[in-house]
Amino acid sequence: MKQQSVFNKEVSRRNVLKTAGIGGAGIILGASGLGGALSAMGVNLNIKDNPKSKNKINFYGAHQSGIATKNPQHVYFVSLNCIAKSNNELKELFKTWTEDSVRLMNGEVALDGSNTLLPPKDTGETEGLEASHLTLTFGVGPSLFEKPELGLQKLKPKELQDLPHFPKDQLDPHYTGGDICIQACADDPQVAFHAVRNLIRNGRGKVTMKWSQAGFNSYPKMGGKLETPRNLFGFKDGTVNPNVDDAKDMNSVVWVQSGDSKNWLTGGTYLAVRRIQMHLETWDRTALKEQEATFGRHRDSGAPIGKTDEFADMDIDRKDEAGNPVVPIDSHVFLAKQVKDRMLRRAFSYSNGIHSETGAFDAGLLFISFQKNPSQFINIQNSLGALDKMNEYVTHRGSALFACFPGIKEGSFLGAGLFS
Repeated sequence: MKQQSVFNKEVSRRNVLKTAGIGGAGIILGASGLGGALSAMGVNLNIKDNPKSKNKINFYGAHQSGIATKNPQHVYFVSLNCIAKSNNELKELFKTWTEDSVRLMNGEVALDGSNTLLPPKDTGETEGLEASHLTLTFGVGPSLFEKPELGLQKLKPKELQDLPHFPKDQLDPHYTGGDICIQACADDPQVAFHAVRNLIRNGRGKVTMKWSQAGFNSYPKMGGKLETPRNLFGFKDGTVNPNVDDAKDMNSVVWVQSGDSKNWLTGGTYLAVRRIQMHLETWDRTALKEQEATFGRHRDSGAPIGKTDEFADMDIDRKDEAGNPVVPIDSHVFLAKQVKDRMLRRAFSYSNGIHSETGAFDAGLLFISFQKNPSQFINIQNSLGALDKMNEYVTHRGSALFACFPGIKEGSFLGAGLFS
């Protein structure tokens, strides 16, 4: 009787799967995934931002969220391989992710346990955590446009190329490149991870994971105002940035303008990401004066060497009484200031435990920058070059470049310009 009962349950389960349009063969589930199959049954592009959601940032707008959004605390960044077999499959993926993203940023968790014969629609680990200021930012890499089955070759911007090899790069292939990226930022790290987890779950059969990195920021508060966060070297990171509230400044530095690139990218931006290992043990044995000379800033105040205000002009041409440069010419800031290019930098610290071979901390910086043209980042990085005193304390292990879509209008979907 027990065997008969188990058999009946299995038959019932198979019938449910068939009803869902999945079929009884395990090989189909392995190829497309239940989450993706369920999403493919119907995408709702009429879903709206919910203004009643607590701690919410809107999905729809002129630009994607997570770029100009202030004070991101936690990030889960993932680079994906696209295995979609056609242009239409890729289009359906972006439509599915559009609906998913609105729901996730609304803080919705679909805990429907009425049918226990199917996996839950939502993985459920953020129940009760609200929206937590979740932002989702999507980008596409140069390799996506090189897949003949997708038919996107003519839509590839000429600026969208793999970043060049920079002096002192020691890149790990496991942390480079990718066809698609997702940046999830939130006040709660579990909310950020949950978002990426569910997006990939619903994209199963169309994407696979290539590499990922979680990161964090902490913002000191002074007089009710959030201050610049510090990296793991103890220095303030992100002091000089474009004013995200100044449309003219952002249009000049970050947002791709009409005529700058392919039409589908107007209002978007380019995302450069670098995974930078920081050699904490070496740094911790370095005198404070030498640390400040490496950055070109005072550690405690964040001010340029010789000044007291964090936001004071660096003025790298200053000389002391003996005629020597006040800011060391091999300091990180001095070299970066040699070029006029600017970018919007978003850096997150990371800690991945202990390095298996050295026994040292496996920790560092997930450096992300946004710019209207990749040349802005490339020019700054080339200026740093082999002379940057910071090279003694860091090693660049990961690198990638992505073109981030412009904002999405209600009723449309991510990357719609690629398919019009």
